[in-house]
Amino acid sequence: MRATLFFYVMRTYVRFAVGIFAAVLTVFLVVDFVDRARMYTGEGWVWDVMRLYANKALVASQQLGPAALLLAAGATVSTLRKRGEVTALRALTFGPASLYLPIGLCALLACAGLIAFDETVVVKASRRVDEISTQRFNRWGDWRLYYTPKQWFRRGEHVFFLRAGSAEQGFQDVAILTLTPDFKLSRRLDAEAMYPLDGTRWRLTGVVERSFSPEGRTSVKTLEEGEYDLGVPSRSFRIRPGRPEQLQVAELREQVAARTEVGLASRQYELALQNRFAYPMAGFPAALLAIGLALRQNRRGHLTAAIVEGLLIAVAMWGLMVVSRTLVMTERMAPALAAWLPSVVLIVAALALWLRREGFLHLPQRRAPPSGRSR
Repeated sequence: MRATLFFYVMRTYVRFAVGIFAAVLTVFLVVDFVDRARMYTGEGWVWDVMRLYANKALVASQQLGPAALLLAAGATVSTLRKRGEVTALRALTFGPASLYLPIGLCALLACAGLIAFDETVVVKASRRVDEISTQRFNRWGDWRLYYTPKQWFRRGEHVFFLRAGSAEQGFQDVAILTLTPDFKLSRRLDAEAMYPLDGTRWRLTGVVERSFSPEGRTSVKTLEEGEYDLGVPSRSFRIRPGRPEQLQVAELREQVAARTEVGLASRQYELALQNRFAYPMAGFPAALLAIGLALRQNRRGHLTAAIVEGLLIAVAMWGLMVVSRTLVMTERMAPALAAWLPSVVLIVAALALWLRREGFLHLPQRRAPPSGRSR
């Protein structure tokens, strides 16, 4: 009987999750299309819009997945309660675990699936969205912020200005500044090309070397070719263009290390790396919190109340994520803390509801005002 009940609750939850997810995704895509419809023009625009929104649907699936898990959990328990099935379970001595376990297991598996889906599908779909938007409909947005090649780097005492090229094939038209500890220029290397050798050594061609003494004297030396130890390996210049969310986990880790080595901002990439796991996993404690809210005593309303409560939780978590992201960008919060903070808040809230339901947590009650003055 327990197995029958387990799979019954699981099937009910899956049906609600699929239905709510489909509804939310449809509303999102329709609203987005209506808002941007005036931008879609030109010959053959219908086919390009279909391609664009097919990829947008994949990206939005990962973004809306945790919210759908949250709403489905509240809707499932509220529906069972409205039918009187929760009361019947209590009469048969089945506790809240008969609801928490099947719904929690489904939500946990769905969260793991969202992580794999993001890693294998969403990162590619997000790139295609940018490509179609910029190349076909000339909508650039913040494209230049992520795709403009980086040219300025710093490692130790050296500042590099690399105008063109790559870490694998070498760089052209470079300038390398060497600074003293008190941030004064001690040497400048201008070269037509710079090619990597072993370790931190580089071969420069068409070199003009200028040295600056502390007394203010300048010496200039011209070389056809020279080898220099610049204190930085070629892998440190492998800076990939694109949004952090469009990189896979291995690429994100590589970019965090490379950007840190050459003095580029890496906090956004660290946040994206943590969010690859933290954001989908937030759907699990969110579902548990929705169950606790739907099971509380003297609760008024059923399905409508569950949807409203779920939306309020989703909006609150979205606001918390926006604030945390801002604090990360301003270097006031660690990326790992910002990514996992919403999940921690949801876990604490869900645990508090469970403890209160089991009688382990007693909240102070307000005293009733006196009915009248004593004479």
